[in-house]
Amino acid sequence: MSALVTPEDAVATVRRRFEKNWAEAVCAEFGVGDRVVFSVRLRPGVTSGRAVEQFGYPAWQGWHMRWRDFCARLPRGVEVGRAAVTIRGVAGDFPEVLNAGLDGAAALLADAGPPAVDIGRARARASALKSAGATLTPATLRAVDTLSPNDVDVLINAVTWLHRHPDAGDWTQRQLPVPGMHTKWLDKHGALLRAVAGREVRDEVRPRPAVMHLTYVDPRHVASGRRRHDAWTTGDVHDIAYPPHVVLVVENRDSRLWFPPVSDTIVVEGGGKAAAALLANVPWIRSADHVLYWGDIDADGYAILDHFRAALAVPTPDGAPATQVTSILMEATDLHRYAPHGVNHDKAGRPIKPSREVLPHLTETETLAYATIATAGLTPFRRIEQEAIPLTDAAARLLQISQG
Repeated sequence: MSALVTPEDAVATVRRRFEKNWAEAVCAEFGVGDRVVFSVRLRPGVTSGRAVEQFGYPAWQGWHMRWRDFCARLPRGVEVGRAAVTIRGVAGDFPEVLNAGLDGAAALLADAGPPAVDIGRARARASALKSAGATLTPATLRAVDTLSPNDVDVLINAVTWLHRHPDAGDWTQRQLPVPGMHTKWLDKHGALLRAVAGREVRDEVRPRPAVMHLTYVDPRHVASGRRRHDAWTTGDVHDIAYPPHVVLVVENRDSRLWFPPVSDTIVVEGGGKAAAALLANVPWIRSADHVLYWGDIDADGYAILDHFRAALAVPTPDGAPATQVTSILMEATDLHRYAPHGVNHDKAGRPIKPSREVLPHLTETETLAYATIATAGLTPFRRIEQEAIPLTDAAARLLQISQG
């Protein structure tokens, strides 16, 4: 295809390629991958006088003059290669390709506005990663480039610390004595540390036992005057007050503390997605005849349900069988029944955002409700909080399922 590329179009092409491949170019300077040159063909398909005639001589001449002016002010590191074209029997050299190295491309783009990346900063961070013995790739460099200077320092400190400590099993995730690392740093940056250090520290550290709070709601137990509220710690020597026929996992503390009396039932306070796998390994939850989940009608609530159901759908390592999880008050009919309690803003007054997360373990009617509140399109509301639904309704639905 024949075309005449203007200087402006060439710069725009360099910008696109620079934004796409700057990390590869920086890494190549540190011996990772091949050298990157940002090249743009300036007259593809135009190699003869006949091709020039198709554009017309005035257009050709105007294009040539623009490139002549542009070449007079090219920054260092940018070159325009020329090649001969014979027009009406006269041969002449005309611009054919623009080639720019990393610095040349950055300088070229700076004339039309700052480039998307500070190459000096990127080089410094790449050098720090290499010096610490971290894995340097274009992907890790892009991720590191988004960090604050303090987080970069912590990342380098973490890589250095891991080289000196081949086993992190003496610490919990929040006890790691890495200089500058706050207790929740790994929650956000653990995947990046794994990529640059080659170790999944979150799997190495000493696991924190699962601690969950529960409420006994069996009326005979309540009438006995014994304690109603308890806590279970995985691995501790402890017996619950009675083996439950029904276990109901809720997300809200008030819903647990004030749940109405229901025979042979224990109400457990969940802990979001992270707690799903921990609850799944509690033996008396697995052995209950009915395991139910009740959470907020919102994107997070359905995601927690999905994770919890998936965690109990497989046997435990010690041979406990798979267990089915049934939700209550989270179906499409519940969405419409409690619609007057629907909200569109969070506790800080910010609009609740839609969700694109795919939740494969929801039932058909749960999926319909999830799609309604999580859609990117218009929806009446995005959340019905658990506390807004009467506990008597939840108890009635629980009895309906457990006795059905």
